[in-house]
Amino acid sequence: MSGEVIASAAPAIALCISLSAAILIAIFGNRVRYVNEGVTMGATLLKFLLIFLMYQAIMDGWILQWAPVTLLPGVPFSLTVDLFGIYFAFLSSLLWIVTSLFSIGYMRSLHEHAQTRYYLCFAVCIASTVGIAFSGNLLTFFIFYEILTFATYPLVVHSQTKEAMAAGKKYLAYLMTGGIVLLFAIILTYTMTGTLDFAEGGILAGTGGTDILRLLCFLFIAGVGVKTAIMPLHGWLPAAMVAPTPVSALLHAVAVVKAGAFGLLRIIMYIFGIELFTEIGAAPVLAVVAGCTIITASFIALAQDNLKMRLAYSTISQLSYIVLAVALLAPAALEGGIAHMMHQAFMKITLFFCAGSIYVTTGKTRLSEMHGMADEMPYTWAAFTIGGLGLIGIPLTAGFITKWFIITGALDAGAWIYVLLLLLSALLNAAYFLPPIYHAYFSEPAESGDFEDQTSWFIKFPLIFTAMMVILFGILPNAPYFPLEVATAIVRSITGI
Repeated sequence: MSGEVIASAAPAIALCISLSAAILIAIFGNRVRYVNEGVTMGATLLKFLLIFLMYQAIMDGWILQWAPVTLLPGVPFSLTVDLFGIYFAFLSSLLWIVTSLFSIGYMRSLHEHAQTRYYLCFAVCIASTVGIAFSGNLLTFFIFYEILTFATYPLVVHSQTKEAMAAGKKYLAYLMTGGIVLLFAIILTYTMTGTLDFAEGGILAGTGGTDILRLLCFLFIAGVGVKTAIMPLHGWLPAAMVAPTPVSALLHAVAVVKAGAFGLLRIIMYIFGIELFTEIGAAPVLAVVAGCTIITASFIALAQDNLKMRLAYSTISQLSYIVLAVALLAPAALEGGIAHMMHQAFMKITLFFCAGSIYVTTGKTRLSEMHGMADEMPYTWAAFTIGGLGLIGIPLTAGFITKWFIITGALDAGAWIYVLLLLLSALLNAAYFLPPIYHAYFSEPAESGDFEDQTSWFIKFPLIFTAMMVILFGILPNAPYFPLEVATAIVRSITGI
């Protein structure tokens, strides 16, 4: 990690803001009216302000580090804020604000039960997500990675129905198995190197033979591939759609799947290093797995009438764009993949917010029931249209920018097959997003009503904001602090190009 390292407690303070919010909610949530909402919003804004200030310092070339205690010889509990880490933390903290606003509108409108537990777990989730972003080594990463698993479980089973409890068991089975595999890979890495630090260029070069390094690579990819929802490790994600819509948005855009994608990129770029990852022949295999996931998940999405299920399989497909980008190893593809972490987050969270808005106002969950709804819910369907067009990759949206860079990287790598695959994926995206959009605007409605006026602004504002950002990322991709600019800086620091 290049840059001047400065000892700072700022990363720990950022974590403590969320953890303090969780403690206050646990103590006062059932006693004082609105404390859950007030503490949540206060913590979100304070945390975002601190991370934004750190963002500026990191962009100026600093690295902030806080390592108060040693866990193993040569392995401290380390919070280290570098460019890649602050990028992920910024994404998480910004979307926590809008997701919290949306949660307030959603929970109030449906008079949901167990709101104290809900907001408490939400706070712990964002704390662990930022902890993952700021982890300076694999052991610290693993600690927060597993905290995230257990903090999200109560959110997945929030409704406590038989279906929700079954989904929760599946969720834990997949993610805990992935965690065990990841832990084994971490132990093997420590045995081989004596360190677990993330370092530009990796730490594994010259530490073992090709076969053992390939095995280690397989273990790491399997371990983090569960949260990344790489097929066939994806089964928990569709099952988790029984959770409330804000939780679905959290899983798909802010926390779990993004933690998996972030972890995968961290391990490839900072533990193996791009050169070693190429030498052991792992990149082509990973590219094939990602390509198969992109296409297979898209075909499954086509068959889904339930809106959240269609979005779930779309997420599985779209996440593998990031996996494919890193597997191509071309600088342009890496830039596109890292930018897609944030671009996809804004596009997908917009769509989930729209699904939640429709459900709260009308009770509808199936696309076949949503014909003609655009007149009654113009804000919601305008935002849904922007999010859908973005994921298709239409110009002037964020999705176009990242797909352009990944395709350019595939061409640079001479991987024509993946250019064709990405174009086919865009057609499949259009096939499962355009018909609902068309029917919402041009089909006769099943029922009429001024649904938009019945929708809380706590629900409408977040989806309008995230939809606007999808457009801004598309028309001003190189604006200061925007995803593409930061992604380019990250790739330059790793490759030296």
